[in-house]
Amino acid sequence: MPLVDWDLPRLREYRPPLTREPDFDAFWDETLRQAGGIALESQVVPVEDYPVPDARVARGYFTGWAGARICGWWLTPPDWAPGAREGRRPTMVFYHGYSGNKGQADQYLGWVLQGYNVFAVDTRGQAGESTDPKGYPGGHATGWMTQGILDPREYYYRGAYVDCVRALDFVCAQPEVDPQRIGLTGGSQGGALTLAVAALDPQKRARVAMPDVPYLCHFRRSVDVASQGPYPEIAAYCRHWPQHEEQVFRTLSYFDNMNLAERISCPVLMNVGLQDVVCPPSTIYAAFNHLGAETREMKVFPYNGHEGNPTHLLDKLRWARRYVYDAR
Repeated sequence: MPLVDWDLPRLREYRPPLTREPDFDAFWDETLRQAGGIALESQVVPVEDYPVPDARVARGYFTGWAGARICGWWLTPPDWAPGAREGRRPTMVFYHGYSGNKGQADQYLGWVLQGYNVFAVDTRGQAGESTDPKGYPGGHATGWMTQGILDPREYYYRGAYVDCVRALDFVCAQPEVDPQRIGLTGGSQGGALTLAVAALDPQKRARVAMPDVPYLCHFRRSVDVASQGPYPEIAAYCRHWPQHEEQVFRTLSYFDNMNLAERISCPVLMNVGLQDVVCPPSTIYAAFNHLGAETREMKVFPYNGHEGNPTHLLDKLRWARRYVYDAR
């Protein structure tokens, strides 16, 4: 198949200069300080008569950035499932792809029956049950990529990143959770959120981060190379308002996982499809090659695109077992 980006040797060496602004760390320190002052207001609402009686299924709610009410599936294993230590179990947190949602509870049962708690989070204002009451100043292109894009303090993903960090606060507030055994995973936007949470969580609670074909990496090249959405939303905005291009990319630099990658210290398992026209391989490698984590691995699928490869689940199960389930 023809290459859609560079060849693998070049990708493995690609480490572009970071685009951090001088106040990058101060911006995130202040954002997380403000977020820490928001009352969590967590709530667990059981789903009655779920047709798999051994699994306990509920919706979990908490308060996110700017008053958003964030919802996710909260699943806990049956009493006979392995993995409990002094009544507490390992937990996997899942983030979903762009414009999607947490899906159905049944897609997580394989993890639950291994003994993991699961929290699958709906991203604010997208197709799930999480709300987004925040108003965004200025115009924007269709979708979420350009909402509030002229000011990093107003940008959509400031709230989304904070919400996903606070999902760990919800998890750790539950009596079934071992706070020393937490893993993160998700694909595309969910992969980006996995990286962002591993980087930004002040308590560094993730024992492993497993982002699949992650989005929101190396924005400049992504906009130049990606031929399918959502990155073209940024190009569409700049077509309408070319005078704002410099400020657009300045705002995006605060949310670029390439710029956040050095803050990640937990083990990272990532994957890439070399035929990916949504999240180009070079943009994924840009983040991977800047990781601060000593333990990291990239699984490469030469003939796959943004859909990834289903065999990668076995690698994720092994990494979760090693770094979360069996963590000491």
